[in-house]
Amino acid sequence: MGLGLPGNPVRHMNFSFSLLENPEAVHMLISGVLLTLRLFAGALVGGFAIALLLSCLYLIPFRVSRGLIALYVEYHRNVPTVVQIMVWYFGMPEVLPEPIRLWINQGNTEFSFALIALSLNVSAYYYEDIRSGIKAIAATQVEAARSIGLGAMQALAYVVLPQAVRISIPPIINRSLILFKDTSLAMVIGVTELTYQVKKIENTTFQTFQIFLISTLIYLVISLLIAVLGAQMSRKYPANFKG
Repeated sequence: MGLGLPGNPVRHMNFSFSLLENPEAVHMLISGVLLTLRLFAGALVGGFAIALLLSCLYLIPFRVSRGLIALYVEYHRNVPTVVQIMVWYFGMPEVLPEPIRLWINQGNTEFSFALIALSLNVSAYYYEDIRSGIKAIAATQVEAARSIGLGAMQALAYVVLPQAVRISIPPIINRSLILFKDTSLAMVIGVTELTYQVKKIENTTFQTFQIFLISTLIYLVISLLIAVLGAQMSRKYPANFKG
């Protein structure tokens, strides 16, 4: 390659986004993006719901429940996410009751198990974030809520959790970005999300650089959108609110 000296013009790499002129490749990319977003949204909602449940159980002063929660969190935080996905896909069908296994097999089995694994995995991180938020709330607020006639569950629902969730919004957004990227791990069990479709297109067209650059841009744009939405939520629901 020339160095751009006079009389020796630089040769540019002959690169284009010609893959985007292929209707089949575009359809596969769109299909992969939509499935990735479905997997991300489902795992986010499921993981957050589980985290709230775990946070409620944590507030119960019972050593056994807290010990089980700690074990649950340690497993999901220390075992690689891809291993957790494979455990659910290859291992759980052997131990699940027959009716549940048949019900799962009626749909997209790969997607279902990936969704379960990612939801459980991210719930452990969401729970830790919410638990930190709970610890940051002054005990006097709970006592004040009880003094005006609120029951324990009412104080939890109306005083503790709303503030804890607001405090934990920034770390939850950061973990959600990681969750979005972790959806690509579902390809190991055949979930036809974006990375799976990209690899399939690459194997067919052999245009490796083009297709992986396109997928990189897609992941980057969606990740930036998630970050922007997260920043807006943090500004709209600041931790140091009054109410």
